[in-house]
Amino acid sequence: MTLFRLIHYKAQKNKCRPPVEIFYKKYLEIDKTFNFGAFNATKPLTMKKLFAILALVGVLASSSLYGQDSAAAEPAAQEPVETATADTSTPDAEEDQSFHEVLKDQFIAGGAEYMTPILICMIVGLAISIERIITLNLATTNTKKLLGQIEDALSKGGVNAALDVTRNTRGPVASIFTQGLMRYHEGIDMVEKSIVSYGGVEMGRLERGLIWISLMISLGPMLGFFGTVVGMVIAFDTIEKAGDISPSIVAGGMKVALITTVGGLIVGMVLQVLYNYLVAKIDGLVNNMEDASISLVDLLVKHKLVK
Repeated sequence: MTLFRLIHYKAQKNKCRPPVEIFYKKYLEIDKTFNFGAFNATKPLTMKKLFAILALVGVLASSSLYGQDSAAAEPAAQEPVETATADTSTPDAEEDQSFHEVLKDQFIAGGAEYMTPILICMIVGLAISIERIITLNLATTNTKKLLGQIEDALSKGGVNAALDVTRNTRGPVASIFTQGLMRYHEGIDMVEKSIVSYGGVEMGRLERGLIWISLMISLGPMLGFFGTVVGMVIAFDTIEKAGDISPSIVAGGMKVALITTVGGLIVGMVLQVLYNYLVAKIDGLVNNMEDASISLVDLLVKHKLVK
């Protein structure tokens, strides 16, 4: 009876609203805060949203990396020492390690304080690169088909019909066409100037984010070399304290130091490939915009809409 009275009291306090209405009200408050309702799946993802998603995935992946290592270390500390027969099977067990386990071991061997910044550079660079790839692919337009639709619209409904076609088409080419068609009554010179000016604006939007990818390409290897230099300093300090230049001490210190260089070079190579792909994609889109702009002016002259 006490539990029933408590539930009844809470229901009266909420004006007897069913739980569905309470959850719906809470959803509206969250939607008002983050504006989820304004998201359109047909529009390209913004860099902030995609970068936040990929950065969160990278953080979760790195945290699971440390979690698996700590979880694997606890049972290993509790196991008794095996016999000589078990020691002979150790190389086979090492050979059976997966690529993920080997990568995790090398990451830990390189030192978390030096490998973590390199991993952050990799995550940031990949996030921006993937966002740019998606955006540029969505910005690609079939210009021949679009010009055919504009010519048909000009023949049937004039400039207003052509504007409806360009406004309902996604991509920088359609945006440039819209700016040119909106100024057709001001003469061909003004149409060309508006196309050139807005083309520069669209080109700047296409190149957005490339400077950060370039920064990660340079910063990743530099952080790797920094970790190598610090590791070599620590190795020589260990040799000085030991008073002996034994191969095991030198090789161990050098191995740990060079792992950071390998990590930095991997970051630089992967991001450099993606950067060159993005630059080539942008060059293709810019050339496509220039050719399409010339064709649009020819269409306006053909239909005697500009002088």
